[in-house]
Amino acid sequence: QVQLVESGGGLVQPGGSLRVSCVASGRIFSINVMGWYRQAPGKGRELVASIDSGGRTNYADSVKGRFTISRDNAKNSVFLQMNSLKPEDTAVYYCFVRNSGFSPYWGQGTQVTVSS
Repeated sequence: QVQLVESGGGLVQPGGSLRVSCVASGRIFSINVMGWYRQAPGKGRELVASIDSGGRTNYADSVKGRFTISRDNAKNSVFLQMNSLKPEDTAVYYCFVRNSGFSPYWGQGTQVTVSS
């Protein structure tokens, strides 16, 4: 089994920055993908960004140039630095890890609210 614990969400004003973190523990393969999805009220879950164990990244078009994903393989951790935040970034952000060939595991989610 795999457990993921997120931290770092909160309330920020438009244009501000926030960093969310996630630590995974348990059966983590050396080849995997980690990342973040988000779900806004009344909307489906969407991929925000992902990063594989080789460092290759993928971003949603809506966050390119504003968000940066990174990871620490030694600590099975993934981070999302969010800059120039907009009200439409308001959502619950979910961390995930997907071992190669298996379904993803999910964190419990952390709320990010962008509002003045």
